[in-house]
Amino acid sequence: MRRNISSGSPWEEKIGYSRAVVANGFVFISATAATGADGTIVGKGDMYAQTRAILDKLGAVLAEAGAGYGDVVQSRVYLTDIARWEEIGRAHGEVFGAVRPALALVHVKPFLDPDMLVEIELTATIPAKS
Repeated sequence: MRRNISSGSPWEEKIGYSRAVVANGFVFISATAATGADGTIVGKGDMYAQTRAILDKLGAVLAEAGAGYGDVVQSRVYLTDIARWEEIGRAHGEVFGAVRPALALVHVKPFLDPDMLVEIELTATIPAKS
């Protein structure tokens, strides 16, 4: 069984993607940026603040899928300045320090919006219902 989760973004329909897909006991969450409800960038210029904002958003997506941070098995972090990886690492460690999912830090060129410094995508398992 497959279930798509939408953020309500108009880009989902235009580009053809979902915020997340729940399938075969997993949740796959698309790369997510630090945007507020009004579409503006949260934490401009601050990689730590953007990472924390993204992880908060992803926590809500995980919950909607029936999972939580402790169920994350892989995290992929895309950052525009690899020299600032420690800012991201600090925020990531605050959320996943005890979970320790597989991690990729990927240095990328600037995103479509140059104020976006970080995007994160996650893969998690859906816990079995008891």
